Amino acid sequence: MTGTPTFEALFRNCRRTAVHLEMRDAYMTSDPAFTDWKAGVLLDPAERWADWHAIVTEATARGVEVRRARVVSMPVSEYIRFEYDVTDGLNIAAGESVRWLSRRSTTGIALPGNDFWLFDSHLVLVNHFDGEGENMEVELTQDPEVAKLCESAFEDVWQRATPHADFTPA
Repeated sequence: MTGTPTFEALFRNCRRTAVHLEMRDAYMTSDPAFTDWKAGVLLDPAERWADWHAIVTEATARGVEVRRARVVSMPVSEYIRFEYDVTDGLNIAAGESVRWLSRRSTTGIALPGNDFWLFDSHLVLVNHFDGEGENMEVELTQDPEVAKLCESAFEDVWQRATPHADFTPA
């Protein structure tokens, strides 16, 4: 697929489901929000990430089911603690459902090599990161086999994962 649409456009065009599988223990540790959090600065996630919050809130208000599953090593990394701390005020507040799964529980799941978003079970946005967790590029595909793998992996993780309200980062 040529000409990657913006993330906002992908959400605006989404009609039924948007699922996101995260599998890294750290992302973009250069993010000023993460730096502030580490320094003890109080964050209002919906304000800090107002654009993201608005995009997801608008989608969920239209009836799009937005689910996010996070595969994490235990005990969790400092970055995952940060994600956990902002999840209620950002993801949950915007209407997402979020679940967490210990990496140890994924051994029997065929997982793709990269994090992804899957829109309406057919459009896959693959996120590529460098070794430090910094964004490198995104790849968009409608390959039916890739979409099938991503959907299956997400659902397998989702079924085994713990809802955010019941998850305790150790």
